[in-house]
Amino acid sequence: MFNIIILSRFSLIIFLLPIISASAFANEIYQTPEDFIEEVFAGHPPDSNKLWITKDIKQSIRNILEHDLGVLRLRYWSKDGRSAWILEEIGKERPITTGIVVNQGHIEIVRILIFRETRGWEVRYPFFTDQFNDAGLVNEDKLDKSIDGISGATLSVNAVTKLARLALLLHEYAKKGKD
Repeated sequence: MFNIIILSRFSLIIFLLPIISASAFANEIYQTPEDFIEEVFAGHPPDSNKLWITKDIKQSIRNILEHDLGVLRLRYWSKDGRSAWILEEIGKERPITTGIVVNQGHIEIVRILIFRETRGWEVRYPFFTDQFNDAGLVNEDKLDKSIDGISGATLSVNAVTKLARLALLLHEYAKKGKD
C-alpha cells in the first residue's frame, strides 16, 4: 500500500514537472519599461508624449499587425530625433512587451522587456535583437533588411518583427505631428 502511494505521488510529480517548468518562463520580466526609458535617455528621460491614433494611423497599424491596437493613443518619449516606444504584441497566446528606440528613422535598440509565453523566449537575446539595428522601412512598411528566424520561436520572431516595423512607422507619424 505504501509503495502505491509513493508511486502515485511520484507519477503526479513527473506529470506536472513539464507544466511547472514551462510556466517558469511564462512571465519573465527582464527590464521594467520605466528602467528601459531611464537607460535609453541616460537617466534624464524627457516627458512622455502622446500619439493619437487617427484613422490613417489606425489603417497603417492594421496593415502591419493585421489587427487594431485597441487604443486611442500611444505614449512615447522623444528627444533630439530619437523616440522610444513600449509596445506589445501577442506571440502565440500572450503579449511580448518590447522597448524600441528609433533614431533618425532607423532602429537603434530593440529589447524584450517582459516575455509571457512558454516558448520562443530566445528572442530576448542580443543575437536576435541586434539584427534590427539600423533597420528602416521601405515600400509597404517592410524592413529594409532581412531578419533571421529562430527554430521553434516563429510566432515570437514574427511578433517582434511586427513591433519593430510599427515603431518605425509610429516614429514617422510622431515626427510629422511635431513639424
